[in-house]
Amino acid sequence: MTTAPSRPRPARPGARIGVLGSYGGFNIGDEAILACVLGCLRGRRPDAHLVVFSRNAEHTRAHHREADEVVDWEGVSRSRVLGVLRRLDLLVLGGGGILYDGEARRYLRLVRAAQDRGVPTFAYAVGAGPLREAEDREAVRTVLADMADVVVRDEESALVLEEVGLERDVTVTADPALLLRPEPFTEGMMRDEGVPTGTRLVGMSVREPGRAAEKLDEGDYHALLADVADFLVRRLDAHVVFLPMERYDVRHAHSVLSHMTAPDRGRILHGDYSPGQLLGLMRHLDLAVGMRLHFVIFAALSGVPVLPLPYSGKVFDFARRLGAPALVGVAREQAGLLLAEADRLWDEYPQRREDLRDRMRELTTAARETCVRCGSLLDEIACGVPEPERDRRPTAEPARMTP
Repeated sequence: MTTAPSRPRPARPGARIGVLGSYGGFNIGDEAILACVLGCLRGRRPDAHLVVFSRNAEHTRAHHREADEVVDWEGVSRSRVLGVLRRLDLLVLGGGGILYDGEARRYLRLVRAAQDRGVPTFAYAVGAGPLREAEDREAVRTVLADMADVVVRDEESALVLEEVGLERDVTVTADPALLLRPEPFTEGMMRDEGVPTGTRLVGMSVREPGRAAEKLDEGDYHALLADVADFLVRRLDAHVVFLPMERYDVRHAHSVLSHMTAPDRGRILHGDYSPGQLLGLMRHLDLAVGMRLHFVIFAALSGVPVLPLPYSGKVFDFARRLGAPALVGVAREQAGLLLAEADRLWDEYPQRREDLRDRMRELTTAARETCVRCGSLLDEIACGVPEPERDRRPTAEPARMTP
Protein backbone atom coordinates (compact mmCIF):
# COMPACT_ATOMS: atom_id res chain seq x y z
CA MET A 1 0.00 0.00 0.00
CA THR A 2 1.42 3.39 -1.03
CA THR A 3 1.51 6.10 1.59
CA ALA A 4 0.69 9.74 0.98
CA PRO A 5 3.67 12.01 0.21
CA SER A 6 5.47 13.19 3.34
CA ARG A 7 4.95 16.76 4.50
CA PRO A 8 7.95 19.09 4.30
CA ARG A 9 10.24 18.72 7.32
CA PRO A 10 12.81 21.55 7.29
CA ALA A 11 16.18 20.31 8.49
CA ARG A 12 17.27 22.54 11.32
CA PRO A 13 20.91 23.10 12.27
CA GLY A 14 22.00 19.88 13.87
CA ALA A 15 19.50 17.89 11.80
CA ARG A 16 18.94 14.34 13.01
CA ILE A 17 19.93 11.76 10.39
CA GLY A 18 19.36 8.06 10.99
CA VAL A 19 21.42 5.29 9.39
CA LEU A 20 19.97 1.77 9.21
CA GLY A 21 21.87 -1.31 8.04
CA SER A 22 23.46 -4.60 9.04
CA TYR A 23 25.73 -2.93 11.58
CA GLY A 24 27.10 -4.16 14.88
CA GLY A 25 30.37 -5.97 14.13
CA PHE A 26 29.01 -8.99 12.30
CA ASN A 27 30.81 -8.31 9.02
CA ILE A 28 33.91 -6.25 8.19
CA GLY A 29 32.44 -5.15 4.87
CA ASP A 30 29.32 -3.74 6.53
CA GLU A 31 31.45 -1.95 9.12
CA ALA A 32 33.53 -0.42 6.30
CA ILE A 33 30.31 0.77 4.65
CA LEU A 34 29.07 2.34 7.88
CA ALA A 35 32.36 4.19 8.38
CA CYS A 36 32.11 5.62 4.86
CA VAL A 37 28.42 6.56 5.13
CA LEU A 38 29.02 8.34 8.44
CA GLY A 39 32.04 10.07 6.93
CA CYS A 40 29.91 11.29 4.02
CA LEU A 41 27.13 12.59 6.26
CA ARG A 42 29.56 14.30 8.63
CA GLY A 43 31.30 15.93 5.67
CA ARG A 44 27.99 17.19 4.28
CA ARG A 45 26.50 18.20 7.63
CA PRO A 46 29.22 18.81 10.26
CA ASP A 47 26.59 19.83 12.81
CA ALA A 48 24.25 16.89 12.19
CA HIS A 49 23.19 14.53 14.95
CA LEU A 50 23.95 11.09 13.47
CA VAL A 51 21.87 8.21 14.80
CA VAL A 52 22.89 4.64 13.93
CA PHE A 53 20.35 1.82 14.24
CA SER A 54 22.54 -1.14 15.15
CA ARG A 55 22.15 -4.86 15.80
CA ASN A 56 24.77 -4.48 18.55
CA ALA A 57 24.79 -0.95 19.91
CA GLU A 58 27.73 -1.56 22.26
CA HIS A 59 29.99 -2.58 19.38
CA THR A 60 28.91 0.34 17.21
CA ARG A 61 29.48 2.87 19.99
CA ALA A 62 32.98 1.52 20.56
CA HIS A 63 34.03 1.45 16.90
CA HIS A 64 32.26 4.36 15.20
CA ARG A 65 33.02 7.62 16.95
CA GLU A 66 31.27 9.65 14.22
CA ALA A 67 27.93 8.38 15.54
CA ASP A 68 26.34 10.72 18.07
CA GLU A 69 23.72 8.20 19.13
CA VAL A 70 23.38 4.44 18.68
CA VAL A 71 20.07 2.62 19.03
CA ASP A 72 19.48 -1.13 19.28
CA TRP A 73 16.62 -2.08 16.98
CA GLU A 74 16.45 -5.86 17.50
CA GLY A 75 14.97 -7.40 20.64
CA VAL A 76 13.88 -4.04 22.06
CA SER A 77 10.59 -2.22 22.54
CA ARG A 78 9.06 -1.18 19.22
CA SER A 79 7.73 2.02 20.78
CA ARG A 80 11.26 3.04 21.75
CA VAL A 81 12.53 2.61 18.19
CA LEU A 82 9.50 4.41 16.75
CA GLY A 83 10.12 7.29 19.12
CA VAL A 84 13.63 7.71 17.70
CA LEU A 85 12.39 7.42 14.11
CA ARG A 86 9.76 10.09 14.66
CA ARG A 87 12.38 12.70 15.57
CA LEU A 88 14.52 12.18 12.46
CA ASP A 89 14.85 14.60 9.53
CA LEU A 90 16.11 11.82 7.22
CA LEU A 91 16.50 8.03 7.43
CA VAL A 92 19.31 6.52 5.34
CA LEU A 93 18.94 2.83 4.47
CA GLY A 94 22.21 1.02 3.85
CA GLY A 95 24.41 0.60 2.18
CA GLY A 96 25.33 -2.98 1.65
CA GLY A 97 23.50 -6.10 0.57
CA ILE A 98 20.45 -5.99 2.84
CA LEU A 99 17.56 -6.44 0.40
CA TYR A 100 17.42 -10.21 0.13
CA ASP A 101 15.07 -13.00 1.15
CA GLY A 102 14.32 -13.09 4.85
CA GLU A 103 16.07 -9.81 5.60
CA ALA A 104 14.55 -7.19 3.31
CA ARG A 105 11.19 -7.18 5.08
CA ARG A 106 12.84 -6.61 8.49
CA TYR A 107 14.69 -3.47 7.41
CA LEU A 108 11.84 -2.14 5.31
CA ARG A 109 9.37 -2.32 8.21
CA LEU A 110 11.44 0.39 9.90
CA VAL A 111 11.70 2.35 6.67
CA ARG A 112 7.92 2.21 6.24
CA ALA A 113 7.44 3.27 9.86
CA ALA A 114 9.62 6.33 9.19
CA GLN A 115 7.68 7.14 6.02
CA ASP A 116 4.37 6.85 7.89
CA ARG A 117 5.68 9.51 10.29
CA GLY A 118 6.63 11.93 7.53
CA VAL A 119 10.36 11.20 7.55
CA PRO A 120 12.05 11.24 4.10
CA THR A 121 14.04 8.08 3.32
CA PHE A 122 17.09 7.48 1.11
CA ALA A 123 18.56 4.17 -0.14
CA TYR A 124 22.36 4.54 0.07
CA ALA A 125 23.99 2.26 -2.57
CA VAL A 126 22.18 -0.84 -1.36
CA GLY A 127 22.51 -4.32 -2.80
CA ALA A 128 19.47 -6.41 -3.74
CA GLY A 129 18.89 -10.11 -4.33
CA PRO A 130 18.09 -12.88 -4.26
CA LEU A 131 14.42 -11.88 -3.85
CA ARG A 132 12.07 -14.80 -4.39
CA GLU A 133 9.87 -14.71 -1.27
CA ALA A 134 6.54 -12.94 -1.80
CA GLU A 135 6.65 -10.91 1.43
CA ASP A 136 10.12 -9.53 0.70
CA ARG A 137 9.27 -8.75 -2.91
CA GLU A 138 6.13 -6.88 -1.88
CA ALA A 139 8.03 -4.89 0.76
CA VAL A 140 10.73 -3.91 -1.71
CA ARG A 141 8.23 -2.99 -4.42
CA THR A 142 6.07 -0.76 -2.20
CA VAL A 143 8.49 0.77 0.31
CA LEU A 144 11.22 1.72 -2.18
CA ALA A 145 8.56 3.33 -4.38
CA ASP A 146 7.97 5.90 -1.61
CA MET A 147 11.63 6.71 -0.94
CA ALA A 148 12.97 10.13 -1.86
CA ASP A 149 15.83 8.54 -3.82
CA VAL A 150 16.97 4.98 -4.51
CA VAL A 151 20.64 4.31 -5.25
CA VAL A 152 22.03 0.77 -5.71
CA ARG A 153 25.65 -0.32 -5.80
CA ASP A 154 25.63 -2.47 -8.95
CA GLU A 155 23.73 -3.32 -12.13
CA GLU A 156 22.77 -6.71 -10.70
CA SER A 157 20.76 -5.01 -7.94
CA ALA A 158 19.07 -2.68 -10.42
CA LEU A 159 17.99 -5.70 -12.47
CA VAL A 160 16.65 -7.45 -9.36
CA LEU A 161 14.55 -4.41 -8.44
CA GLU A 162 13.21 -4.20 -11.98
CA GLU A 163 12.28 -7.90 -11.91
CA VAL A 164 10.50 -7.44 -8.58
CA GLY A 165 8.32 -4.80 -10.24
CA LEU A 166 9.65 -1.58 -8.71
CA GLU A 167 8.38 1.24 -10.90
CA ARG A 168 10.65 4.21 -10.34
CA ASP A 169 14.04 5.58 -11.35
CA VAL A 170 16.99 3.78 -9.76
CA THR A 171 20.55 5.09 -9.92
CA VAL A 172 23.55 2.75 -10.09
CA THR A 173 26.75 3.94 -8.41
CA ALA A 174 29.24 1.72 -6.55
CA ASP A 175 29.91 0.24 -3.11
CA PRO A 176 30.41 2.89 -0.40
CA ALA A 177 33.43 1.01 1.01
CA LEU A 178 35.42 2.07 -2.06
CA LEU A 179 36.00 5.34 -0.17
CA LEU A 180 37.53 3.68 2.91
CA ARG A 181 40.90 5.01 4.07
CA PRO A 182 43.65 2.57 5.11
CA GLU A 183 45.09 2.43 8.63
CA PRO A 184 48.55 1.06 9.48
CA PHE A 185 49.04 -2.69 9.80
CA THR A 186 52.56 -2.84 11.17
CA GLU A 187 55.24 -5.49 10.95
CA GLY A 188 54.79 -5.97 14.70
CA MET A 189 51.15 -6.82 14.08
CA MET A 190 52.27 -9.24 11.37
CA ARG A 191 54.65 -10.95 13.80
CA ASP A 192 51.93 -11.21 16.44
CA GLU A 193 49.82 -13.13 13.91
CA GLY A 194 52.71 -15.38 12.92
CA VAL A 195 52.75 -13.97 9.38
CA PRO A 196 56.30 -13.88 7.97
CA THR A 197 57.77 -10.70 6.53
CA GLY A 198 60.30 -10.46 3.74
CA THR A 199 58.54 -13.13 1.69
CA ARG A 200 55.72 -13.23 -0.84
CA LEU A 201 52.24 -13.30 0.67
CA VAL A 202 48.98 -14.42 -0.89
CA GLY A 203 45.76 -13.28 0.78
CA MET A 204 42.72 -15.56 0.68
CA SER A 205 39.09 -15.08 1.67
CA VAL A 206 36.53 -17.83 2.21
CA ARG A 207 32.95 -17.64 3.45
CA GLU A 208 30.24 -19.85 4.85
CA PRO A 209 27.33 -21.17 2.78
CA GLY A 210 23.98 -19.60 3.59
CA ARG A 211 21.10 -17.62 2.16
CA ALA A 212 23.49 -15.28 0.36
CA ALA A 213 25.54 -18.22 -1.00
CA GLU A 214 23.02 -21.02 -1.42
CA LYS A 215 24.83 -22.93 -4.16
CA LEU A 216 28.10 -23.43 -2.31
CA ASP A 217 29.00 -27.04 -1.60
CA GLU A 218 31.11 -26.85 1.54
CA GLY A 219 33.42 -29.82 1.00
CA ASP A 220 33.74 -29.08 -2.70
CA TYR A 221 34.89 -25.48 -2.44
CA HIS A 222 37.12 -26.11 0.60
CA ALA A 223 39.09 -28.66 -1.42
CA LEU A 224 39.15 -26.35 -4.45
CA LEU A 225 40.60 -23.44 -2.49
CA ALA A 226 43.15 -25.73 -0.86
CA ASP A 227 44.29 -26.71 -4.37
CA VAL A 228 44.61 -23.03 -5.30
CA ALA A 229 46.52 -22.23 -2.11
CA ASP A 230 48.96 -25.12 -2.65
CA PHE A 231 49.48 -24.08 -6.26
CA LEU A 232 50.33 -20.50 -5.29
CA VAL A 233 52.64 -21.65 -2.49
CA ARG A 234 54.64 -23.63 -5.07
CA ARG A 235 54.33 -21.19 -7.96
CA LEU A 236 55.33 -18.06 -6.02
CA ASP A 237 57.25 -19.61 -3.11
CA ALA A 238 54.68 -17.80 -0.98
CA HIS A 239 52.84 -18.02 2.30
CA VAL A 240 49.04 -17.84 2.38
CA VAL A 241 47.20 -15.53 4.80
CA PHE A 242 43.48 -16.11 5.37
CA LEU A 243 41.58 -12.91 6.19
CA PRO A 244 38.25 -13.62 7.92
CA MET A 245 35.76 -10.90 6.97
CA GLU A 246 33.14 -12.41 9.27
CA ARG A 247 33.55 -14.49 12.43
CA TYR A 248 32.17 -17.65 10.80
CA ASP A 249 34.85 -17.43 8.10
CA VAL A 250 37.46 -18.65 10.60
CA ARG A 251 36.04 -22.19 10.72
CA HIS A 252 35.99 -22.42 6.93
CA ALA A 253 39.53 -21.07 6.67
CA HIS A 254 40.66 -23.82 9.07
CA SER A 255 38.93 -26.40 6.86
CA VAL A 256 40.71 -25.12 3.74
CA LEU A 257 44.01 -25.14 5.62
CA SER A 258 43.42 -28.74 6.70
CA HIS A 259 43.00 -29.77 3.03
CA MET A 260 46.30 -28.18 1.98
CA THR A 261 49.37 -30.31 1.33
CA ALA A 262 51.49 -27.43 2.70
CA PRO A 263 49.50 -26.25 5.76
CA ASP A 264 52.70 -24.97 7.38
CA ARG A 265 52.66 -22.22 4.73
CA GLY A 266 49.26 -20.95 5.82
CA ARG A 267 48.15 -18.55 8.59
CA ILE A 268 44.70 -17.42 9.69
CA LEU A 269 44.28 -13.97 11.21
CA HIS A 270 42.66 -14.16 14.65
CA GLY A 271 42.95 -10.55 15.88
CA ASP A 272 40.10 -8.04 16.09
CA TYR A 273 40.87 -5.47 13.41
CA SER A 274 39.08 -2.45 12.04
CA PRO A 275 38.16 -2.30 8.34
CA GLY A 276 40.89 0.32 7.85
CA GLN A 277 43.52 -1.95 9.41
CA LEU A 278 42.57 -4.85 7.14
CA LEU A 279 42.77 -2.47 4.20
CA GLY A 280 46.24 -1.52 5.47
CA LEU A 281 47.21 -5.20 5.63
CA MET A 282 46.44 -5.55 1.92
CA ARG A 283 49.49 -3.45 1.14
CA HIS A 284 51.68 -6.30 2.42
CA LEU A 285 50.18 -8.79 -0.06
CA ASP A 286 51.52 -9.75 -3.48
CA LEU A 287 48.34 -11.48 -4.73
CA ALA A 288 44.79 -11.98 -3.50
CA VAL A 289 42.21 -14.71 -4.20
CA GLY A 290 38.87 -14.44 -2.51
CA MET A 291 35.15 -14.89 -2.22
CA ARG A 292 34.03 -12.04 0.04
CA LEU A 293 33.11 -8.91 -1.93
CA HIS A 294 34.85 -6.49 0.41
CA PHE A 295 38.02 -8.58 0.49
CA VAL A 296 38.11 -8.15 -3.29
CA ILE A 297 37.36 -4.42 -2.95
CA PHE A 298 40.12 -3.95 -0.34
CA ALA A 299 42.65 -5.75 -2.56
CA ALA A 300 41.71 -3.65 -5.58
CA LEU A 301 41.91 -0.42 -3.54
CA SER A 302 45.45 -1.41 -2.53
CA GLY A 303 46.56 -2.14 -6.09
CA VAL A 304 46.99 -5.86 -5.38
CA PRO A 305 46.31 -8.25 -8.28
CA VAL A 306 43.10 -9.99 -7.27
CA LEU A 307 41.21 -13.03 -8.53
CA PRO A 308 37.55 -12.86 -7.43
CA LEU A 309 35.70 -16.13 -6.83
CA PRO A 310 32.09 -15.24 -7.65
CA TYR A 311 29.64 -17.14 -5.45
CA SER A 312 26.92 -14.54 -6.18
CA GLY A 313 25.95 -11.82 -8.62
CA LYS A 314 27.43 -8.99 -6.56
CA VAL A 315 30.94 -10.47 -6.75
CA PHE A 316 30.56 -11.26 -10.45
CA ASP A 317 29.37 -7.71 -11.12
CA PHE A 318 32.31 -6.15 -9.28
CA ALA A 319 34.77 -8.47 -11.05
CA ARG A 320 33.35 -7.38 -14.39
CA ARG A 321 33.62 -3.70 -13.53
CA LEU A 322 37.16 -4.28 -12.27
CA GLY A 323 38.16 -6.05 -15.46
CA ALA A 324 39.27 -9.06 -13.39
CA PRO A 325 38.73 -12.66 -14.47
CA ALA A 326 35.11 -13.45 -13.60
CA LEU A 327 34.64 -17.17 -13.25
CA VAL A 328 31.08 -18.45 -13.04
CA GLY A 329 30.61 -20.15 -9.69
CA VAL A 330 32.99 -21.88 -7.30
CA ALA A 331 33.08 -25.62 -7.99
CA ARG A 332 35.73 -28.36 -7.96
CA GLU A 333 35.35 -29.06 -11.67
CA GLN A 334 36.67 -25.54 -12.29
CA ALA A 335 40.00 -26.28 -10.62
CA GLY A 336 42.01 -26.33 -13.83
CA LEU A 337 40.49 -23.08 -15.09
CA LEU A 338 40.96 -21.40 -11.73
CA LEU A 339 44.64 -22.37 -11.48
CA ALA A 340 45.23 -21.16 -15.04
CA GLU A 341 43.56 -17.81 -14.24
CA ALA A 342 45.67 -17.38 -11.08
CA ASP A 343 48.81 -18.12 -13.09
CA ARG A 344 47.81 -15.69 -15.85
CA LEU A 345 46.91 -12.98 -13.33
CA TRP A 346 50.38 -13.13 -11.81
CA ASP A 347 52.15 -13.08 -15.18
CA GLU A 348 50.06 -10.33 -16.79
CA TYR A 349 49.55 -7.99 -13.85
CA PRO A 350 52.46 -5.63 -14.64
CA GLN A 351 50.82 -4.91 -18.01
CA ARG A 352 47.34 -4.57 -16.47
CA ARG A 353 48.27 -2.39 -13.49
CA GLU A 354 47.41 0.93 -15.19
CA ASP A 355 44.07 -0.40 -16.43
CA LEU A 356 43.20 -1.44 -12.86
CA ARG A 357 44.05 2.04 -11.59
CA ASP A 358 41.82 3.64 -14.23
CA ARG A 359 38.93 1.36 -13.37
CA MET A 360 39.33 1.99 -9.65
CA ARG A 361 39.30 5.75 -10.23
CA GLU A 362 36.04 5.32 -12.13
CA LEU A 363 34.55 3.16 -9.38
CA THR A 364 35.52 5.52 -6.57
CA THR A 365 34.05 8.43 -8.53
CA ALA A 366 30.80 6.47 -8.82
CA ALA A 367 30.88 5.75 -5.06
CA ARG A 368 31.20 9.49 -4.34
CA GLU A 369 28.09 10.14 -6.43
CA THR A 370 25.94 8.45 -3.77
CA CYS A 371 27.21 10.92 -1.19
CA VAL A 372 26.52 13.82 -3.56
CA ARG A 373 22.94 12.67 -4.10
CA CYS A 374 22.36 12.24 -0.38
CA GLY A 375 23.80 15.72 0.24
CA SER A 376 21.51 17.20 -2.41
CA LEU A 377 18.51 15.61 -0.70
CA LEU A 378 19.60 17.09 2.64
CA ASP A 379 19.85 20.50 0.97
CA GLU A 380 16.30 20.15 -0.36
CA ILE A 381 15.00 19.07 3.03
CA ALA A 382 16.74 22.06 4.62
CA CYS A 383 14.99 24.36 2.15
CA GLY A 384 11.62 22.77 2.93
CA VAL A 385 11.08 21.40 -0.59
CA PRO A 386 7.95 19.17 -0.53
CA GLU A 387 8.52 15.55 -1.50
CA PRO A 388 6.34 15.61 -4.66
CA GLU A 389 8.54 18.44 -5.94
CA ARG A 390 11.71 16.53 -4.99
CA ASP A 391 10.41 13.48 -6.82
CA ARG A 392 10.12 15.50 -10.03
CA ARG A 393 13.73 16.63 -10.03
CA PRO A 394 15.88 15.31 -12.91
CA THR A 395 17.33 11.90 -12.19
CA ALA A 396 20.89 11.11 -13.19
CA GLU A 397 21.46 8.32 -15.63
CA PRO A 398 22.77 5.14 -14.03
CA ALA A 399 26.54 5.09 -13.90
CA ARG A 400 27.91 2.92 -16.69
CA MET A 401 31.28 1.38 -16.11
CA THR A 402 33.84 0.23 -18.63
CA PRO A 403 33.00 -3.35 -19.67
